Amino acid sequence: MKALVFGHSGQVATELRRRAQNHDVTVEALGRAGADLSNPSQCADAIQRTDANVIINAAAYTAVDQAEEERDIAQRVNADSPGAMARAAAERGLPFLHISTDYVFDGSGMTAWTTEDLTAPLGTYGETKLDGERQIAQAGGWHAILRTSWVFSAHGKNFVKTILRLAESRDRLTIVADQIGGPTPAADIADALLVMAKSKAGTEGGLLHFSGAPDASWADFAREIISQSGMTTQVEDIPTADYPTPAPRPLNSRLNCDRLNAVFGIGRPDWKAGLSDVLRELNSATG
Repeated sequence: MKALVFGHSGQVATELRRRAQNHDVTVEALGRAGADLSNPSQCADAIQRTDANVIINAAAYTAVDQAEEERDIAQRVNADSPGAMARAAAERGLPFLHISTDYVFDGSGMTAWTTEDLTAPLGTYGETKLDGERQIAQAGGWHAILRTSWVFSAHGKNFVKTILRLAESRDRLTIVADQIGGPTPAADIADALLVMAKSKAGTEGGLLHFSGAPDASWADFAREIISQSGMTTQVEDIPTADYPTPAPRPLNSRLNCDRLNAVFGIGRPDWKAGLSDVLRELNSATG
């Protein structure tokens, strides 16, 4: 099987390239030169030309705060281009897999969000990602939209690398403790997408949730990063109100992942084990 992947150097796209061989999948990954995500027609053209069996969109505009000032580009990258991809894939009868986010919910309550729950994004990032979901569904082809949360890896910018950097020079960090979600290794997201791509036949597709277990706060996540790294930096819990940001964050990012397990047999990954793998890779890169 061959997969055409939109995205090349992002966290999930990198892991797709690295892990595809384990699933007997060949990946053609498109960076900006191959398909500019701000240009929907260019993305559609790439699908019209491809000889791939499946399309995976692993690219997105993920600068949550910056999106409040750059709504037009966020709309094109997160909504209009995925919509164009899905329509092109539908025209050719190709399955389309896409990554979305917990930010489509308003973060209220304490119960894990299901795929049936009403969406109500708090900011531009979530709004544009939700519009992308709608455009993909309306395209009419077979699709799977994988909502995930708190992605981390040894690549790019993410919470793990930020905490490691800060902990090197500080004795104490203040980290938000009232936002709860499931940290998710990019490697596990890539594996899930590749399994889904290969077992698409006979499945329902549609909306699916995937996040690491157990659910934790950002402060809990930071403490585990520091502990596994052998550092002594202390983490102090603070409320979201003490760390204002241009775009509001959902307090409850728990995702109910039962449907993914029922349809594709994919369970929630152990994010602490995934963190150990990431830290080993980072250590080997600097050692």
